[in-house]
Amino acid sequence: MQLLFDFLPVIAFFVAYKLADIFVATGVIIVATVLQVAIHWLRTRRVNPMHMVSAVLILVFGGITLALRDAVFIMWKPTIVNWLFAVAFVTSQLSLFGGRPLVERLMNLSEEKIELAPALWRRLNLVWVGYFLLMGAANLAVFHYFDEATWVNFKLFGMLGLTLAFIVGQGFWIAARTRDQGAATP
Repeated sequence: MQLLFDFLPVIAFFVAYKLADIFVATGVIIVATVLQVAIHWLRTRRVNPMHMVSAVLILVFGGITLALRDAVFIMWKPTIVNWLFAVAFVTSQLSLFGGRPLVERLMNLSEEKIELAPALWRRLNLVWVGYFLLMGAANLAVFHYFDEATWVNFKLFGMLGLTLAFIVGQGFWIAARTRDQGAATP
């Protein structure tokens, strides 16, 4: 359910694009993202940092797209977001920032905690860094070498599909590691 909520602005963007054009879709994603942040805040009284980063970048790049009537700016946004997340995840491992990988902090926000050895959390965190770098590069490749409609389809189906596959794979990886740790302790 959370994944659907996270991708709701992208889905709204896709629908608006299919019904109108990239500029209407850009306006829709701006509104949808602001609503997403507001709804999350009303439900939890917290702002999701990933939603906030995305919202700020959508406001900036979407605003430039609408002001200049040039779609290239909104097309850059997924790459910038993914690469900023990669930087955040890699720097989270530095002792200056607490030394706990960001992936560990995010996955243990709920009451049900995931227990992994520190080395495994660091490894998983680096896998997320690689994933974000790859997704940013994939977005660049699609918007540079394909037409706008293909990019819009990739933004929804390609990025969502790859994210789902990545999360499922990560779930299996974590499950195997937590079983291994549980079997190793008496």
